[in-house]
Amino acid sequence: MARLWVLVLLLGLALGQKSGGGVGGRPYSPSPPPMAPGPVPTYPMPVPTYPGPVVVYPGGGGGFGLVPVVVFLGLALVAFLMVRGLKGAGEGPGASAARLRLALLKGPGVQGALRRLAEGADTTTAKGLADLLDEAALLLLREEPGWRFASYEVEHGSEAEALARFDAWMLEERSKYRETFRHFEGKRQVDPSYGARPEPGGRYLLVSLILADRRPLPPRRPLTLEAAKEALLDLAGSSPFILLAFYLSWTPEKEEEALTEEELLLLYPNLEKL
Repeated sequence: MARLWVLVLLLGLALGQKSGGGVGGRPYSPSPPPMAPGPVPTYPMPVPTYPGPVVVYPGGGGGFGLVPVVVFLGLALVAFLMVRGLKGAGEGPGASAARLRLALLKGPGVQGALRRLAEGADTTTAKGLADLLDEAALLLLREEPGWRFASYEVEHGSEAEALARFDAWMLEERSKYRETFRHFEGKRQVDPSYGARPEPGGRYLLVSLILADRRPLPPRRPLTLEAAKEALLDLAGSSPFILLAFYLSWTPEKEEEALTEEELLLLYPNLEKL
């Protein structure tokens, strides 16, 4: 598999990389998962008052001296059950990383819309990244008639494992093109030296969405047009409370360019026809 990936990359370089753009990152201050255990509630301990000293005799009398003990044990039991319930609510089945690639016919204005979305995104907060994901999904849904190929991958594990897979997928996406625009975690980079390379027969745009999330995303399925749409909606179902990281990339980034079908399938051999 590693040799195949290297061969595909070399073939892509031989064909000449097109422009590409990307936007996203990890929140600077990740939001806690919903229902996270909070501080243990505390209640004031009732202090019994007596008109005078209470003397407990071995055979009886002075039974009121047991009241504070019973109250204390009752409160301790309630606190224990509450903490255990909150911990159970905060525990989930693990995190997920997912990557959806969509190859669509290049429509007028799509690349410009992606660039404007990337330029205006807040890539430093969970809310900003969740909003970016929603807007990207909306843009792609409007272009659904032009969808022609897709691939979808999902991996489950701990949060650290999901973020590691996110980083690896993001790096792989960036290797597929000449990076002419990038907005990552608040930092923008533009390559003004790149000259567009229009090619006869170019008609495709490849868009990738990579997400790390605190939820078990549905597993990979055989892709049809409807299944690709469901996968996109699954990703868009994230929220600032569970989003760990998000990255949107597309190639070509320059509006004068498009991928030929040969370039598309050589660079992305796992694509399935919709």
